[in-house]
Amino acid sequence: MVRFHLWRAGVKSSYVEAGGYRMHFFEAKPSGSAEGTPLLLVHGLGARGEDWAPMIPALTAKGFHVYAPDLLGYGRSAHPDASYSISMEEAAIVQFMQSVHLKRADVGGWSMGGWVTLKLALDHPEMVDRLVVYDSAGLYFPATFSPDLFMPTDVAEVRRLAATLTPKPLDMPGFVARAALRKLEGNAWVIRRSMTAMTNGYDLLDFRLNNMQRPVLIVWGAQDALIPLSVGETMHRDIPDSVLNVMEGCGHLAPAVCWKPVVRSTVDFLRAEPPMQGGEKTFPAEQ
Repeated sequence: MVRFHLWRAGVKSSYVEAGGYRMHFFEAKPSGSAEGTPLLLVHGLGARGEDWAPMIPALTAKGFHVYAPDLLGYGRSAHPDASYSISMEEAAIVQFMQSVHLKRADVGGWSMGGWVTLKLALDHPEMVDRLVVYDSAGLYFPATFSPDLFMPTDVAEVRRLAATLTPKPLDMPGFVARAALRKLEGNAWVIRRSMTAMTNGYDLLDFRLNNMQRPVLIVWGAQDALIPLSVGETMHRDIPDSVLNVMEGCGHLAPAVCWKPVVRSTVDFLRAEPPMQGGEKTFPAEQ
């Protein structure tokens, strides 16, 4: 159903060879002859490019040429026998950009994808114009959940995961929960390796953010029970040229559940001339 929605909205599904691996991505251009401002969106743990589905058509309508790849190990991209570390996924994004001839772009990253894109902007600032991160990982914080949260083994655990990701989870019929369980179980080995790589501390950015050279918008769901708002506030404090926008009534899935204010916040930041600097803004619970 999501893929049909994207197809109806004129979003193209394609593959490209990147770093020796086949990567799937969605691409959407503004209508008319304008090429649009390139915007690369990077999804999070256990997700895929189509999780940006609510935002892609809205961003395209605002003049952005959107690319939303499936990271290695996720969606319809290759699933090699690899570590699935943040550094590995960052390298995959660099190779993806090179393969689609994208020398530089505005970049957005959600959750684990925010960690990947923060590292990209630090390691390759020449490839990033402005950066937006949504409920991003990348800093140490005392987690209140077990890594097993992302590898449910029954329907009850699927519902527990959903309740952690959003403060107002929809009632999930049994057949929907079972379908989600099958999908997560099929990719559990990749998620497990990703979690192991993220929790070993090797790619943490706690002592690097003050070296960020690009303007950064930090978007956070005020009720995020997975990665608390305090992490976003620390990022805002540590990144020299950053703006923090807080979405009231939203949890970790703000770009999907609260996409309208998230899109407005994103477009305002990416279109601002001169770039926005400093400050914090709270958006009301509008969905």
